[in-house]
Amino acid sequence: MSAFLTDLFQSIFTPGPTPTLLVATNVAFACLQGVLLLLLVATYSIHFAILSSLSAGLWWAINWFVAELKAAQAAEDERKRRLEECGPGDDTETEAETVIDTREPMPGSKEVEVAERKGELKDRGGSGGNKSEISTEDEWERVSESEKDK
Repeated sequence: MSAFLTDLFQSIFTPGPTPTLLVATNVAFACLQGVLLLLLVATYSIHFAILSSLSAGLWWAINWFVAELKAAQAAEDERKRRLEECGPGDDTETEAETVIDTREPMPGSKEVEVAERKGELKDRGGSGGNKSEISTEDEWERVSESEKDK
């Protein structure tokens, strides 16, 4: 019994569901169901039946989740085993590569167009306020310039 308690204490700090923790969880839920059944018989209160169904649902959900974790771990172990068997030379699990045919010329112009400068450059690093004020004023000036052009 002391070995079980020691294993239970150590399994709390071990990631994942350990067998000792699963046994303790299932025993605790079974005892809870027994207590709820005794209380239902003693008091004839519907509350204990509802609590029992909620407890049973939680018990089932925990065991289902543990089974899913075990299945995912088994699939991961199988995938790692297959990769080790294939060896480093096989590329069975790599992403597909896209091959681009470079024999045909790419569409579009091969010449670079030079853009003309419009307006004058403005100093944004000046001491005339913070940057957000300056940029907001510049934005308003651009809007007013574009309205004048129309």
